[in-house]
Amino acid sequence: MSLFRRKKILLGISGGIAAYKTPELVRAFIKEGAEVRVVMTPASKDFVTPLTLATVSQNPVYSSLIAEDHDNPTWNNHVELALWADYFLIAPATSNTLSSMAHARCNNIVLATYLSSQCPVFVAPAMDLDMFSHPANQKNLDILSKNDVIVLPTEKGFLASGIDGKGRMPEPTDILTYMENHISKTFPLFGKKVVLTAGPTYEPIDPVRFIGNNSSGKMGFELAKRAAELGANVILISGPSAINITNTSVKRLSVVTADQMFENAKLHFEDADIFIASAAVADFKPETYASQKIKKRTAFNQINLVPTPDILAHLGSIKKNQFLLGFALETENELENASQKLKKKNLDAIVLNSLNDAYAGFEGDQNKITYIQSNKAPLLFELKSKTEVAIDIFDQILEAREKLS
Repeated sequence: MSLFRRKKILLGISGGIAAYKTPELVRAFIKEGAEVRVVMTPASKDFVTPLTLATVSQNPVYSSLIAEDHDNPTWNNHVELALWADYFLIAPATSNTLSSMAHARCNNIVLATYLSSQCPVFVAPAMDLDMFSHPANQKNLDILSKNDVIVLPTEKGFLASGIDGKGRMPEPTDILTYMENHISKTFPLFGKKVVLTAGPTYEPIDPVRFIGNNSSGKMGFELAKRAAELGANVILISGPSAINITNTSVKRLSVVTADQMFENAKLHFEDADIFIASAAVADFKPETYASQKIKKRTAFNQINLVPTPDILAHLGSIKKNQFLLGFALETENELENASQKLKKKNLDAIVLNSLNDAYAGFEGDQNKITYIQSNKAPLLFELKSKTEVAIDIFDQILEAREKLS
């Protein structure tokens, strides 16, 4: 999932030849799931039309502080636009616009919106080589950087003057990449490794039959998505599940049996920062495996079972600085049994699901949990979507990690 999904992007366009790239820039943001609005300086309309930008953004475009509506002046509320945005990008940012920003001059709607903005502001300078390298222009860029404006790097290439040199505005896809790289570094789990287990395990009896359960993996997959949204590199060790995950920050490792899940968990635990065991691992497996399908007519009336590896207990026994979170699905004495599991397996926290709670079992899109930590009162959450439950769980993890660090 893109970092721009469901984000509000305000694009400011100033009067440079690179403005011709802005319709594709708008399309690139929208393709990533963002909503885009556009403000323009009057000079920028010489290079790209408001009609084009309104069409590709599917929003009105503003190029003046005052608009005429049937001969009646109306105010284009730049303050409202500034507060609406999650991120404000000015591209292209000409020398004149950069100078005005650095010295708080305000003579168009782009500058007025910038001076009212509360969100992160990015600028993509675009101008000729000598203009870009001029000390006065470099001083303005330095002023903006000190004012927490993020200055995107210019590219070297063929310029409008015919010179080959530095000063080109990056291509739209490169701008998105620069912004994503900067934004991701501000996330609380940037650079952290989060490992999760999810789904059921299937313990084979013969080539067509197995011991398993009804876990869909939905809760684990939502937790993986949330970890990625918080900036983590995620390893998702999943048993059989029909759910797909497309976030490039999540690497899915598909397994079938508890033994396979155990081996993968051990492999990735040592350098993990957070490990979440949300899988519904089978507690037992057949002692023997029939290599051929067992026929119904066969005098077969018993399956001898042996325990599967206790993944959580093993990880708890070798835990160092990792935050280890387990899940407990209980039907009776829920709090007592979950609390004992927390202590016995050396966990940092445990999430309790009770099958006595309606809608809180396998396969559903909702869950009702109790979050339990040592020496703290259990936290009971209302029934919520599993997406919201994943947010609640990571809020608790982040709070604990902050206190531990």
